[in-house]
Amino acid sequence: MSFGSMHRKEDARFIRGRGNYTDDVRLPGMLYGAVLRSPHAHARIVSVDTSAAEAHPKVKAVITGQTLEGLNLAWMPTLSQDTQAVLATDKVRFQGQEVAFVVAEDPYSARDALELIDVDYDPIDAVIDARRALAPGAPVIRDDLEGRTGNHIFDWEAGDRERTDALFEQAEVTVAQDMLYPRVHPAPLETCGAVADFDKVTGKLTVWCPTQAPHAHRTLYAMVAGLPEHKIRVISPDIGGGFGGKVGIYPGYVCAIVGSIVTGKPVKWMEDRSENLMSTAFARDYHMHGEIAATRDGRIQAIRVKVLADHGAFNGTAQPTKFPAGFFHVFSGSYDIEAAHCEVTGVYTNKAPGGVAYACSFRVTEAVYLVERMVDVLAAELNLDPAELRMRNLLKPEQFPYHSPTGWEYDSGDYPKALRLALDMAGYDKLRAEQADKRARGELMGIGVSFFTEAVGAGPRKHMDILGLGMADGAELRVHPTGKAVLRVSCQSQGQGHETTFAQIVGQELGIPADDVEVVHGDTDQTPFGLGTYGSRSTPVSGAATAIVARKVRDRAKIVAAAMLEAAPEDLEWADGKWSVVGDPATGRSMAEIALAAHSNLELPEGVEGHLDAVTVYNPPNLTYPFGAYICVVDVDPGTGQVKVRRFVAVDDCGVRINPMIVEGQIHGGLADGVGMALMQVMAFDEDGNHLGASFMDYLLPTAVECPSWELGETVTPSPTHPIGAKGVGESATVGSPVAVVNAVVDALSPYGVRHADMPLTPANVWRVINGDPFRTDLAIP
Repeated sequence: MSFGSMHRKEDARFIRGRGNYTDDVRLPGMLYGAVLRSPHAHARIVSVDTSAAEAHPKVKAVITGQTLEGLNLAWMPTLSQDTQAVLATDKVRFQGQEVAFVVAEDPYSARDALELIDVDYDPIDAVIDARRALAPGAPVIRDDLEGRTGNHIFDWEAGDRERTDALFEQAEVTVAQDMLYPRVHPAPLETCGAVADFDKVTGKLTVWCPTQAPHAHRTLYAMVAGLPEHKIRVISPDIGGGFGGKVGIYPGYVCAIVGSIVTGKPVKWMEDRSENLMSTAFARDYHMHGEIAATRDGRIQAIRVKVLADHGAFNGTAQPTKFPAGFFHVFSGSYDIEAAHCEVTGVYTNKAPGGVAYACSFRVTEAVYLVERMVDVLAAELNLDPAELRMRNLLKPEQFPYHSPTGWEYDSGDYPKALRLALDMAGYDKLRAEQADKRARGELMGIGVSFFTEAVGAGPRKHMDILGLGMADGAELRVHPTGKAVLRVSCQSQGQGHETTFAQIVGQELGIPADDVEVVHGDTDQTPFGLGTYGSRSTPVSGAATAIVARKVRDRAKIVAAAMLEAAPEDLEWADGKWSVVGDPATGRSMAEIALAAHSNLELPEGVEGHLDAVTVYNPPNLTYPFGAYICVVDVDPGTGQVKVRRFVAVDDCGVRINPMIVEGQIHGGLADGVGMALMQVMAFDEDGNHLGASFMDYLLPTAVECPSWELGETVTPSPTHPIGAKGVGESATVGSPVAVVNAVVDALSPYGVRHADMPLTPANVWRVINGDPFRTDLAIP
């Protein structure tokens, strides 16, 4: 009834410029904050002189690391159980690190006063390469940690090493490749910021900030500031994009809070674009060495991987506690493989901290990129068509539920069907014939093939938590006497259309129009506890919680309807949005009629309460596993190296699509992300740790010019384990997009020696490669 394409309810305010973002918050007497950032990537702080800034007539406070030490707030916990400096005290560890915070009457005065702060730095050699960071004698970045003598963070492994090694010993064919998935940035339209208002009379702290996880923020603020959690309110208003970059807590948020406590006034801090690119959470930055063992006829037997994970100056990655490398161990991908093993080593470097799940689930992008590149290397070694090699090894429908060699349980899927559909849509055989003809004429045309399986919808909480907080999500639903409903959820929208999708779920379950359902989110005083939106978990988890709480309300309505019809509840059936006596649909009572009766003087059975409301906490039994097949066609100008993505076919399977229009829009965004990461997006640094991508003049994002007209297809594979009866319901279809796009684009260029490497695939770099001047050498992974 309510599933299907409908216009997004929230767009009514957005297209009229009536959205309410953090920077729109205006409070009486509000002051403004600005952050002084380090120009050095690694340097000891000799002294900080703030006297001139404090003398500025419009400056109300200057906060330094020394100030925070006196309040026991100089360091804060990260999402990976490390600590991070709020304001540097001993030394700075990346360019752009926060050193001081100025609070002034207006934002211009706050910025001006930063120039009046005199910091004496003693520079230290910077380490920006994860391999060099582990070398003997490398400067120790985290010498604040007791007993620290190097830059090693952790070692983690998954899979069966002994079985994997044995298969490699017996293999007829083995191939290997070193690759880097470079550091990239989510670069949301809206930068980060906060408005903090501490009321000294009530002891209540209210924080507005564009966070994807309001409840987690509230808990962490309580830990950091020592305030009672019930005295903290976090409001996440409209968010101008997050993509994982707005999950964690940034020092600017804490500084705004301290500024409000110190001055007794509300304090707003908003970062500019350069600050956002230099200091907020990055994604990727994985040095990977992959190997495949196979038979001569192309059956993949085993995969093994070694990874160096560059975590920056502080380990602030947003990962489940048990999985410091996220879900990277899904790297066996979509293939029937006997054994697999991976080793991941985390490393500190002089870069900004905080790896995030940028438009994907935890580190699955890196995992899929690795396995798909390795399959292409194997195809080249065996002289097999890459699509044919994939088809020979894809899991078959009868193998589900499938237990992967690294411990995942894939719920369902028809992988060959998805690949066949993509090949048919693309006209794959004709494309290969066209490619052969063009090569004979000296023209460069590439065809890339990629397949992916995602792991989304984190929990279950017995396996997954962040800082001990399980990943269950809450939902509360109330139907008013007139039949209108209010749903309160713990996740936070960052542009995915939650206010529409979740209203459609309630409408489907209760038989009421989605327009009659208001969805409340982003306010810890108004919503139940939950860990928020990231890793493509909103609809699989909070959407499932919504379905369950709606069914509770529907069951409660059944009792009221039975009293209205003077029948036993067990004699009623639900059909066409009504409860009616079995076999007599004319007796049906709609939810609006039942809601009014629930608030009337209708006599209900003993012990049964009136009103139609319910609460639930949903702990998913498993993740969901959407999948898809992508085909990319590129043309390369041999004279300039310019790469044009001519066609892109994307076939996704996320199960039931609650709102196909929203799903397709999300896929479009993910595909554009992938093209950007393949061809232009890279966070580069020089040898001194200077950030070379601190503006959109240097850090390039894809536009409509670089993107083709996307050709979308779908298959549907419902999962019996999911409460809504769908494997990923809506949002999850999008997460595979950037995962597979990068490999599809690189695969299309691989015949010409082009690989996704230390440098972006700019026209100049591609030209150098195809003209015999490679811009890199293979990476040596220790």
